[in-house]
Amino acid sequence: MKFCIIVSKKDLAGLNIKKNLLKFFEFKKKENFYILDNIQLHTVEEESFNCNNIDQKINADLFIFATRHQSSKGVHSLSIHAPGNWSNADLGGLPSKLCIAPASYIKQGLITLNKLASHLNYEITVEQTHHGPYIEKPCFFIEIGSNKKQWQDSKSGEIIAKAIIEIIKSKPNYKSTIFLGGGHYNHQANKILLNTNYAIGHICAKHSLVDMNEEMLDYTITRTSEKINLVILDWKGLGKNKSKIIEILEKLNLKYERSKRLLN
Repeated sequence: MKFCIIVSKKDLAGLNIKKNLLKFFEFKKKENFYILDNIQLHTVEEESFNCNNIDQKINADLFIFATRHQSSKGVHSLSIHAPGNWSNADLGGLPSKLCIAPASYIKQGLITLNKLASHLNYEITVEQTHHGPYIEKPCFFIEIGSNKKQWQDSKSGEIIAKAIIEIIKSKPNYKSTIFLGGGHYNHQANKILLNTNYAIGHICAKHSLVDMNEEMLDYTITRTSEKINLVILDWKGLGKNKSKIIEILEKLNLKYERSKRLLN
């Protein structure tokens, strides 16, 4: 399996992560990129979320976008998520199009970040599926948040760099699901990922469920690397969309369970 790490010249966090990848691992320069065994490291001119169809230019099986995370609250964070848009493409990608989420790798990513950064005062979290780019190969984002100081912090860059290589080498294999409800920073999904054998590909938070319909949910099931046999619900976090979501799940004959029941 071939992996590709993407960083952007416009992204301070990405360049920080790149610096640490080259510092701690024996990447070799090859033409205009670096290579280590089955891993390529590419630096692009555009923002990572604008790299539509980059998988048509680079030969790899799984793409990892190492980037910054922005938050108005400026919380120190290390986060991971699948890319895609539930409706409008306000930040790259295509409208109502999801990338293929490698659920087991995303789960392993959160586990690894939680382990490597346990001694630091960071929020370690999975985020809901959001923003671009749109590519056809499995991919995920791994990010440093949430301000300029953190993006350039060498310790943060080291943790993400080491986490990426550990994730790649882990060859994870878990039961894959999708997750509906809750917040953008999904605390119930975090608990599922850290305390059960379930991996989560795409997460549609409560504020995005307004755009969910039968066609979109059926499509979401197909946009995960592994087969999906279960949909996990943040029952309270479904809000006013609860009855609509249950009706769609039952029409599609999809098995579902409340997140809290899986944690008991």
